[in-house]
Amino acid sequence: MADGARTVRAEPAAAEARDARYREARWVTLVGSAVDLALGVAKIVFGVVAHSAALVADGVHSLSDLLTDVMVLVAARHASRAADEDHPYGHGRIETLMTVALGGALILVAAGIALDAVRRMFEPERLLHPGWAALAVATVSIFAKEAIYHYTMRAARRLRSNLLRANAWHSRSDAISSVVVVIGVGGAMAGLDYLDAVAAVGVAAMVAKIGWDLAWHSVRELVDTGLEPERVQALRAAIRGAAGVRDLHLLRTRRMGADTLVDVHIQVDPRVSVSEGHQVGEEVRRRLMDEFEDVSDVMVHIDPENDEEGNPYAGLPLRDELEPALRRRWSGHPLADAIERIDLHYVGGRVHVEVHLPAAVLDGERSRRDIVAPLVEAARGLEGVAGVRACFCTRENAPE
Repeated sequence: MADGARTVRAEPAAAEARDARYREARWVTLVGSAVDLALGVAKIVFGVVAHSAALVADGVHSLSDLLTDVMVLVAARHASRAADEDHPYGHGRIETLMTVALGGALILVAAGIALDAVRRMFEPERLLHPGWAALAVATVSIFAKEAIYHYTMRAARRLRSNLLRANAWHSRSDAISSVVVVIGVGGAMAGLDYLDAVAAVGVAAMVAKIGWDLAWHSVRELVDTGLEPERVQALRAAIRGAAGVRDLHLLRTRRMGADTLVDVHIQVDPRVSVSEGHQVGEEVRRRLMDEFEDVSDVMVHIDPENDEEGNPYAGLPLRDELEPALRRRWSGHPLADAIERIDLHYVGGRVHVEVHLPAAVLDGERSRRDIVAPLVEAARGLEGVAGVRACFCTRENAPE
């Protein structure tokens, strides 16, 4: 039996949470966009006035952040959409895909910074000789962009958004490039013309590492890489702690944007009813979604035993084949017409048959074993049948 959990806890609440998440991500990004625009224009204007090519380039870098801000807004908007027929698991992977793009953008930014620095090392005439105005604007930029980094990163952690995390680091790369400008300007004013270029190469390596980590993490998500081992262990412990669970196997996990999806096979008592097995599965689902905030979907498969290495019941007859065969063999038995229900239990690689009879068929002269013995003997030799047992029910407690 497979118990498929609903994709969300409750659709209205989930929709409200998605909208709230999008609104916060949009506000954070719009604040960053306003700062990027103001700093970009200021750097270019003062770079021209102060004869600082580095500050002009840094201004262009700040304006380029507007493009990534637009990417974030578009991705966040689409990722917040509810699941539909074409996207039954939602649209969270749009955010993941855009994070890969932003990680790539950081790597390109780093490559540009490093290339420009190396060229200036080999072309001394291109080394910078700016003045105090460039130093002041670059210093203001450092504090402004670092503030935007922390503001965005706090929202990224709160919303569990790798996309916002990538954009936060993109803002910090702008702050870092401004640090390079400050070092370069200060070094040039002190007579250390090469200091700017050397520092720029080191900074570029750091920005590239950040971009690679963000992109690689998201690529792993796109190919359905499982959660970290410690997280999987925590999930295992929570599942084993659910009432009615004997064991578990085939636990699989993956990420979908900010959400975690879980598939698991759980073992229950093989003789419980279908409804009780379903209830145990619902308890596992509820437990995981309550204890782990990021778990948004759980698929629970109910098993009577561990089938991780294959199905031990392959080839065994199903009810539509086995029940007619049993009734044919019992057709001459006096109790054949009194049988109210036949339950089949697939346990230990065989079928265990349970026959429900009314208690009225019992009499004081014959034991229950004697009454059932002809039914057991008649079923002997049927393919896959391990045995037959009988349950005698009064009308008040007879199963429906």
